[in-house]
Amino acid sequence: MNIDEAKKRIAELSELIDIHNYNYYILSQPTISDYDFDMLMNELIELEKEFPELASPTSPTKRVGGDITKLFPTVKHRYPMLSLANSYNRDEIIDFINRTKKLLDENNEQVEFVCELKFDGVSISLTYEHGVLVRAVTRGDGAQGDDVTNNVKTIKTIPLNLRGSYPDFFEMRGEIIMPHESFNRVNAERDDLGLPLFANCRNAASGSLKLMFSKETANRRLDNFCYYMMMDNIPYSSHYESLMAAKNWGFNISPHIKVCQTIGEIEDFINYWDVNRKNLPFDIDGIVIKVNSFSQRDELGLTSKSPRWAIAYKFKAEEVKTKLLSVDFQVGRHGTITPVANLEPVQLGGTTVKRATLNNADFIKQLDLHYDDTVVVIKGGEIIPKIIGIDTDLRKPDSQEVEFIKRCPKCGAELIKNEGEAAWRCPNTIGCPPQIKGRIEHFIGRKAMNIESLGEGKVEVIFDNHLINSYADLYDLTYDKLYGLEKIIVVDDEYSLMNESVTKKVSFKEKTVTNILNSLIKSREVPFSRVLFALGIKEVGEVTAKIIANTMGNIDAIMNASVEELQEINTVGPTIAQNIRDFFDDERNIQIVNRLREFGLQFEQEKKTVSENQVLDGKSIVVSGVFTNFSRDEIKQVIENHGGKNVSSISSKTDFVVAGEKMGPEKKKKAESLGVKILTETEFIEMIGYTPQTKSTGTLF
Repeated sequence: MNIDEAKKRIAELSELIDIHNYNYYILSQPTISDYDFDMLMNELIELEKEFPELASPTSPTKRVGGDITKLFPTVKHRYPMLSLANSYNRDEIIDFINRTKKLLDENNEQVEFVCELKFDGVSISLTYEHGVLVRAVTRGDGAQGDDVTNNVKTIKTIPLNLRGSYPDFFEMRGEIIMPHESFNRVNAERDDLGLPLFANCRNAASGSLKLMFSKETANRRLDNFCYYMMMDNIPYSSHYESLMAAKNWGFNISPHIKVCQTIGEIEDFINYWDVNRKNLPFDIDGIVIKVNSFSQRDELGLTSKSPRWAIAYKFKAEEVKTKLLSVDFQVGRHGTITPVANLEPVQLGGTTVKRATLNNADFIKQLDLHYDDTVVVIKGGEIIPKIIGIDTDLRKPDSQEVEFIKRCPKCGAELIKNEGEAAWRCPNTIGCPPQIKGRIEHFIGRKAMNIESLGEGKVEVIFDNHLINSYADLYDLTYDKLYGLEKIIVVDDEYSLMNESVTKKVSFKEKTVTNILNSLIKSREVPFSRVLFALGIKEVGEVTAKIIANTMGNIDAIMNASVEELQEINTVGPTIAQNIRDFFDDERNIQIVNRLREFGLQFEQEKKTVSENQVLDGKSIVVSGVFTNFSRDEIKQVIENHGGKNVSSISSKTDFVVAGEKMGPEKKKKAESLGVKILTETEFIEMIGYTPQTKSTGTLF
C-alpha cells in the first residue's frame, strides 16, 4: 500500500470507527460486533504505525492511549469555573426557587428550572475549535487548571471530532466519572496485587486523570457527562436547548434531565433520585437546579463564588449496618496511634467498604465498642467511612470489649498521652520505623533540605534495605550502596486531587544515584533556618524556625536555652518551647545533630535584629501579588521583623492580606467571603511606619 492509499484508508477507518463509537457509547445502539470493531481498530493502529506521518491528533487510536505525560501544564480558564452553592436543606431549595421567581416575576417573566443529576466525579472543561477537541483542563482553583488532554482523549464518551453543524469555538463543561463496573474491576485487580484499594469512584477518577501513561488511563474506563455549554454570544435561548444541540454534535448528555415550572415538580425530581440513585451505574451526590433561560441568568448575575441562578441540593450521607471483625492500630508519622475497624464488606455509596476510622481511644470508649458488634457506618463527606453508632440489641452476651493498645504495634514502645490531648502516641521517635521514615521524608522536603532526587518513594527503598535509620545516615550513602537497588512500591500520586495511591517501580540506576549524591552535597549550603525546620521538632514550622534562627543565631544557643529563655522569642509559646527542650534533651537527637555538623550542614547564621516596632505582633498575614517596594521574600521578612506571622492560606483566623499587583483571584474571593481585610502595599507601609530611606540602606527595618 502506498502513502496515498494509506491516507484514504486511514480516513475511511477513522470515520467508520467514530460512527460506531457514537452508536455504542452515545446512542447505546451498536450496529457491529465487538470483534468486528476490534478488527477495524487493529487495522487503523497498524496503518498508523506503518505511516506515522498520517496519524491525526484526533485519531480514534488516541482512545487506546500511549502518550507519556510527565508534567501537566497549568492553563488559565477562558471562562472561570465557579462552584455552586450547596444545601442539604429542602427549605433552602424552596427559598431559592421563590426568591428567583420573585426577582424575575417583577418583569412578568415566567421562570423555568432545569433539574439535573449532580455527578460525583471530576469537573472538566473541554475546548473545541472548528469541531475538534483541542484542550481538556481540570477545574483547579476555578481560575486555572491542569491540561489533561492526552488522558481525556482516551474517554470514549468525549468526542474528538464533532458531527453536524456547530460553532467555530466553544467550551463544554462536564464531569468525568468512574462507573461502578470500572471501579469494581480496578479494585479487584489491585486487591489481587496486594495494593491498597481506592476509597471511592471519585478518588479513582481524579487519580486516573493524572496518570503519567495515558494507556493506563484508558484501562481505567472512565466515562463523562457534559452539562453546560459556554461561548461568547451563545445562539440558544435556553440551557436545555443548548444541551439538546450538543447531543446532536456527539456529546454524552444525561437522559435524566427535566424542565420544571413548579416547586412540586422539582421536589418530585429530588425525591425520586434520592431513592433511585442506588440503581444508577455511577455515583451521584445530589441534584442541580438551574434557571433555564440564558437571558434570565444574565439578570440574576453571579456572586464572587457562584452563580445566583443555580443551586445544588446534596443528598444526606447514606448509612448501612455491618459487622465489626477486628481492629488494627496504625502509627502515623508523628507517632499518633489511629485505630481502624476491619468490617464485614458492605456496599455503601457505590463502593465496597471494608474499613472505617475509629479516631482515638476516647471515641472507642464513647461507642462502648465490642468485637463482633453490628455497627452503623456512613461516609463522612461521601468519602471516608465512619462508624457513628452500634445496634446494641444485636450484641452477643459474650462479646469482648475493644480495648486500646498500651504499646506501639510497630516498635513495642509504651504509649504516652499528653495532658489535654485525645491521641495516644508512640514516644520512640528515633526507633519507630513509620516515624523514622516520616522524619526523613520531612527532612528532604522542598521547604527543608530540598533533596528533590530522593523523592518518589526512594526513601522507603533505602530504609527497607537497612541503609538509613535517621536523616543523618543519608550523608553516609555512597554510589556502591545505592546502585542497583530496585523495588515496586506503593506511593502517593502527586497529581491526584485526593492523594490516590499508585504503584511505581523504583530503580537506582547510574543517573538516579548521581543525582541523589549531588543533591546531598548541595544541601550542605541550605541556610540554618531551613536546617532547623528540617530537624522536624514538633510544632516548629517553617516561619517559627526562621524566627528562632534569626534570634538565637546558632544551634548551640538553642540547645542550651531553657524553656523560659525560648519563650522570650517572638511566636514561641510554652508548648513550642517545651517541644524544643524535649527534642534536645534526647541524647539521640544530639548525636544526630552532631553528625550533621560533621557532614558540613549549616548550623549558624548572623543574628538579625528584630524591629522595636512590633506593630504586627501576633497577627497572621497572607501576602499575595507583586510589590513595588519589596520582593516577596523581603516583605515576608519585614512582617516577621515586626512581630507578624506569614501564613500561606486564608482562613477565618487570618488578620489581613497584603495585596500587590496581580493578587491571586481565588485568594481575593476567599478573603472577601470571610470578611478578611485586604491592605494595599501603601496601606501596609503606613501601618508599619516605613520610609523609603530605610530600605535604601539595604536593611529591612
